Amino acid sequence: MVLHPKAKVRVAGQEVTFCCKASGTPVPKKYYWYHNGTLLERKVHRYGSRLVLRGLAPEQAGTYHCKASTEAGAIKSAPAQLTVLVQGQQSCKPEPEPSLVELPSECPQDAAGSRYYNVGRCPPAPCAGSPADQSGCGADAGRCCGVRRMEMREIPCAGSLLPIKVVAECGCGPCAQPRVLVQGQVTAADTGEPLSFGQIFLGGRKVGFTGYKGSFTIEVPPDTQRLVARFVDRQQRFVDAIKVLPFNRRGGAIYQEVKMLRKKEPVDLDGSRSNAIQLGEASGREPIGELVLPAGAFLRPSGEVFRGTVKASVTFLDPRDMATASAASSDLSFTNAEGEIVPLRTYGMFAVDFREGESGAALQTGPVEVRMDAGQVQMLEHLQKMKLWSLNPETGLWEEEGDLHPARGSRGKREERTFLVGNLEIRERRLFNLDVPEDRRCFVKVRAYSNEKFNAHEQLEGVVISLINLEPQPGYPANPRAWGRFDSVVTGPNGACLPAFCDGQRPDAYSAYVTATLGGEELEAAASSPKLNPNVVGVSQPYLGKLGYRRLDHDDPNLKKTAFQINVAKPDPNNVDETNGPIYPYRSLEECEKAPVSANHLRFYRVEVHKYEYNVVPFKESDLTSWTGDYLSWWPNPQEFRACFIKVQIEGPQEYMVRSRNVGGSHPRTRGQLYGLRDIRSVRDMLLENTSGACVEFKCSGMLFDQSLVDRTLVSIIPQGSCHRTAINSLLREYLNRHPPVAENNHTAAFTMLAPVDPLGHNYGIYTVTDQNPRLAKEIAIGRCFDGTSDGFSREMKADAGTAVTFTCQERPVGRESFFQRLLTAPAEA
Repeated sequence: MVLHPKAKVRVAGQEVTFCCKASGTPVPKKYYWYHNGTLLERKVHRYGSRLVLRGLAPEQAGTYHCKASTEAGAIKSAPAQLTVLVQGQQSCKPEPEPSLVELPSECPQDAAGSRYYNVGRCPPAPCAGSPADQSGCGADAGRCCGVRRMEMREIPCAGSLLPIKVVAECGCGPCAQPRVLVQGQVTAADTGEPLSFGQIFLGGRKVGFTGYKGSFTIEVPPDTQRLVARFVDRQQRFVDAIKVLPFNRRGGAIYQEVKMLRKKEPVDLDGSRSNAIQLGEASGREPIGELVLPAGAFLRPSGEVFRGTVKASVTFLDPRDMATASAASSDLSFTNAEGEIVPLRTYGMFAVDFREGESGAALQTGPVEVRMDAGQVQMLEHLQKMKLWSLNPETGLWEEEGDLHPARGSRGKREERTFLVGNLEIRERRLFNLDVPEDRRCFVKVRAYSNEKFNAHEQLEGVVISLINLEPQPGYPANPRAWGRFDSVVTGPNGACLPAFCDGQRPDAYSAYVTATLGGEELEAAASSPKLNPNVVGVSQPYLGKLGYRRLDHDDPNLKKTAFQINVAKPDPNNVDETNGPIYPYRSLEECEKAPVSANHLRFYRVEVHKYEYNVVPFKESDLTSWTGDYLSWWPNPQEFRACFIKVQIEGPQEYMVRSRNVGGSHPRTRGQLYGLRDIRSVRDMLLENTSGACVEFKCSGMLFDQSLVDRTLVSIIPQGSCHRTAINSLLREYLNRHPPVAENNHTAAFTMLAPVDPLGHNYGIYTVTDQNPRLAKEIAIGRCFDGTSDGFSREMKADAGTAVTFTCQERPVGRESFFQRLLTAPAEA
């Protein structure tokens, strides 16, 4: 499906057009349209690939999707929501919704000490189209609800006034069109070796190369529902990696680690004789099966039989090895007869590469036999459904090659056993799978939070949640433990719903291993020990006990805390304790996606470091649609984010909080006005006594949002405590002197500068990184800052490397409140 219908809002009496388009061989020409799952009559609506509804009535609201079909199969589109408003009803209310931001610690707002302030937000919902709107089949951005007016307020704060901008009014305007990106790194699954200058394909089109260190950036084409990328090693050391990459439709970049499977060393085969290659014989396990190639099976592309020496490489990915899950291709899905994309459960996949011994030319095969040991299948119902599949590298979908049927056989001198036997021909496609369709499906609700407090208004968007289905839990030793499927979903404003296999009879027939990453950073799961607390995990008893929730470090505190495992116990509809999440029946996806935050769900959180960020113009970095064009915006361009950090060395017996205060320095519209504050605790240098370092973010100098004039941000760096400045990087001082005006540095307890416009680098103690993902830009800059180099990345502080300014602090720090009170009331030039 290359064009999906889009969500629309209309007023009763207007008309609406939905469009879809499918590609295939033969070309699809027959289309069907459905409203809330019910087929619409073709004679009544006279539709093809386009559906036009005139004189809309409220009862025509709901979801619409299309299905295209040919004799080769069918495919369904994603559903589109139609909202029909009555006359006078507003699709975008002028009153903003509540949205809380955290104020600095010295700014409590009530007697209870709450530091949250309502700045309002406008939901990015579509607005009603006008009768003059185009057909809606093109790339028209449409109209969406957004900020119409903001107003400045001042908040009493430690004896001074803190400026903040709040949303005063919402209204309809052009929808934001943020760039949607997927970034990451491609490495070998076994050694971590990067794929240098590998080719990247979307569909059959080459779109670029990986970098020297395996890095890549893919811009997601508009209207993409399923992003399928193929990574190719031009040196043929690795099996092509075909990945279905998650992305954030609301804009911004998602970071993804891509693992490639190293090709097995080729063996020499005699093409004139029958040959057998075992599948999955590694690690001392019994093979899953074997590939039997009869004499004369190898063919040149012309069809000529090749009987010489064949270099044969057959690389088997064994799901009995948990470490192989990340290297598997695609997402183990196929299209059924109704056009729905549905999941498979794998028992192993193999990639083949046959070449002529002398010339190295690629070879194909005629009919060959795949034999699978039936003893490896412990779920007996799977024996009757096992099939052979090949991967379509353009769609990332598995397509059926044939059934596997029981047959008796033996392996040399071993006992006779039952095999499942199937046949295939190896032509253009080189990746095959032993799979069964699995209809025992559910959804798992997961949310990610900015800290361990799990506040509803501190959820994180843009987090990649990954789920690996396992079979089974320990306690069923007759069935070897293996993974069967994997999925990744990106969290939105209401969390994420991940598909998973489940069972209503045996709660632990299937289990799930779940992880979460944000910009390459692993998040921690809610704790399960020393005592399982439903309020922490997010699931009430007794359902929590049935799920058997365990964080990775449950039995061994030395293990990481970044994953949890549960039994995917299908909820019992007759048990009220199991009807409120976190597991939902497969047909209840909408209920899962719209579940309130008070409903049961599973949790991850960012490890809370001692840092704080405050923007005068609120902006949620995980939701680019929340950006507002304003002269005081911290990030002036929502399409590109430039993160700037300064490295501070502190000589003192403990760790200290350091704040940057950022105000307009040279632009006439912002001079003297606050952009924002950043607080960070210094990190001890493990090699230097009584020394710590802090990488402090400041607002980069440069063009403001109107792109007309440069502002050099006036940045003040002030450590908390009784500290005095003892050194300034000589190169930085020289640069600032050569680029006037020069900020006064009369106060020895602080360092002030008009921030450089140029990205100076580690020799100056300034670290600048530009990226489409603000969090990733910050992570890279901080890694370089810790390391004190221009391209390094470290989590261990080297306080004396690449430093901009040094302070010496006494043992007893000034009280936090009095320190920040002094800071806030100080004049801008201090």
